[in-house]
Amino acid sequence: MKKLSYVLMVAAAGMLFQACHSTTKDSTAEADSVNKVKDTTTTAKTGIAVVADDAKFAVDAANGGMTEIELSKLATTKATNADLKKFADMMIMDHSKAGDELMAIAKTKNITLPDSVNTDSKKAIADLSAKTGADFDKAYTDKMVADHKATVDMFEKASKNLKDSDLKAFVDKTIPTIKGHLDNINKIKAGMK
Repeated sequence: MKKLSYVLMVAAAGMLFQACHSTTKDSTAEADSVNKVKDTTTTAKTGIAVVADDAKFAVDAANGGMTEIELSKLATTKATNADLKKFADMMIMDHSKAGDELMAIAKTKNITLPDSVNTDSKKAIADLSAKTGADFDKAYTDKMVADHKATVDMFEKASKNLKDSDLKAFVDKTIPTIKGHLDNINKIKAGMK
């Protein structure tokens, strides 16, 4: 009996140790995984109401929006350039609104969205958080330019390829705002030189 108790105690300690040292699963990967399971479900109640590629777009768009919000929250307190602070406020407002709209659509389509930013985004936020002054302003500006170029590209491709009419309408409505953000941040960047 003592031997069995000892074996169980060692096994429990090993599982606890592994749990403490396991890597955190990426939030977008988790959402994609849940959506893949839903996609193979045969009942309308539990399956996603869109094709898998549309669900993947929704997950990626949600992560991008949350990332922009988190980066911009940093900018509202760390940026030294007044125009960047105004831009960051606009980003928080616009991406929060778009995120709420996307979440409402996802809910009706039974798409699981990530509940936090993914691992790459967490790293980008941590890297930006470590910067101060003019270095912060330059890094935030460069990140916003790069992210918005990528987002415009992603949304334009989605506009052509999405099958779901509600997601496509969201994309087509949102593209002008994203392009406006890109124009704004490019003007700010040009003024910083």
